[in-house]
Amino acid sequence: MFTKWLTEGSFKRVAAVVLGVSLVFTSGCSLLPKEEEEEVLPSITPPAISKKPEYEVTTTTLETKVQAIGKIISLQEETLYYTLDGKRLKTLNVKVGQKVTAGQVIGQLDVEDLQKALRTEKLAFKTLEVQMKEKLRKRDEMDPVEFEMAVIDFEQKRQDLVDKEAEIAKATLTAPFTGTVVTLNVLKGDLIKAYDPICVIADSGSLTAAAKMTLDELKGVAVGMPVVVDINNVGEVKGKVKQLPVVQEDENENGNGGMPGGGNGSQKPERPEDFLIVQLDKTPAGLSRGTPLSINIITQRKENVVVIPPSTLRTIGSRTYVQVVDSEGKREVDVEVGEQTPTEIEILKGLTPGQKVVGR
Repeated sequence: MFTKWLTEGSFKRVAAVVLGVSLVFTSGCSLLPKEEEEEVLPSITPPAISKKPEYEVTTTTLETKVQAIGKIISLQEETLYYTLDGKRLKTLNVKVGQKVTAGQVIGQLDVEDLQKALRTEKLAFKTLEVQMKEKLRKRDEMDPVEFEMAVIDFEQKRQDLVDKEAEIAKATLTAPFTGTVVTLNVLKGDLIKAYDPICVIADSGSLTAAAKMTLDELKGVAVGMPVVVDINNVGEVKGKVKQLPVVQEDENENGNGGMPGGGNGSQKPERPEDFLIVQLDKTPAGLSRGTPLSINIITQRKENVVVIPPSTLRTIGSRTYVQVVDSEGKREVDVEVGEQTPTEIEILKGLTPGQKVVGR
């Protein structure tokens, strides 16, 4: 019986000890600081080595161009002016944009003083005519020299009247042809200076593209060369050079020329002869005189030219070469260069279409 009690008591004590130890370990684990989770570092990808661009050797039509800035002008236009000096503009019958017909009066100067003088001289001439008739009746009685001097004096007085009438007629300015008043430089009452531009009349039915160019800009340009004209708000129109401008040596530094001035006479009026004239293949609708445009004159054209981009051409000293890439890798190839444009370089020797060249 003692043995049984001992066994049961020993078992209970052992169980108590095990339970106590478990509790101690359990509580001890809860008192320990919580371990931090391990930080996951991002994977580092090494940078890719940049690859230089590669371009295919191609063929194209290579064009050499001369560029100019111009405008739409009329092939029939004229700057009108008075030849009388120091007179006031008495009447002005037109305004800008007005259509006029040939012979229509544009304006008149105040020449009342000349008209009064002419009336007085005509009255005096009538008296002279009466005297001349009397001398003709008495011609046989007069000294031949005296009679001849009287005839000369009479004819001189008659010519003076004709000249004064012609001078007064200059006070009236008329339209030389049917057209439109495109510029007007004076107002009614202005003091007019001889040969100062009064207005410009243009025929709106004969409009075309044109540009002023210097002698240097005209080098290599000839009549008949193909042209591409880019007109503002219209687009591109093809044509050809119809007429070269008349350029003086002293105008070489001023390719744009002068517009008609407002009565100071310091600027030269424009004429169609001052422009390079383009004959357009077709006249677009809605053209108006003065519209800005750009002209590309094709002075040279080559078909099926082998070309590469400028960025692929390399030079070292006198050597010109490219890097060609193929199945075997990269290699340097010497080339011979021809025409060059901002976007293409002609290759005369060294490359064939379809090869690949490396850019910089």
